[in-house]
Amino acid sequence: MRLERVPGGLRLAQWSGGALERRAPVIGGSDLRRLVLTAVEREVAEGEEARELGEALATAAPTQDLAWAEEPMAASPGRAGDLREELRVERVEGGRLRLGRWLLRPGRGWELQAAPVMLPASRFAEALRQAAGAGLL
Repeated sequence: MRLERVPGGLRLAQWSGGALERRAPVIGGSDLRRLVLTAVEREVAEGEEARELGEALATAAPTQDLAWAEEPMAASPGRAGDLREELRVERVEGGRLRLGRWLLRPGRGWELQAAPVMLPASRFAEALRQAAGAGLL
């Protein structure tokens, strides 16, 4: 699993046998926190981006009452042309977290993109801040 700089932002992806896996990455919450902090230390994100990512992980305790939520989730909304999209952090099998990009397709609903996540650092920071606030990290 790597968080790396790419044109236009950051990419979070899993690698296997030296090849990029074409799926949304799945990782443990503490491992995600460690991965992001290590990337900031190694200056994958710099300046304002690094500050935003660090602050996003600084949330010490959940800020939301999740007693009502069957499956807690965090999201950073955006747009892809005419389509709405979200970077979601959601709990999956074994209590691990999936970071995936979802597109809202007219007439079909939300669809998970089977690809690594590539977005601006600010979108990662927003999703991580919400995930920390939702008690996912």
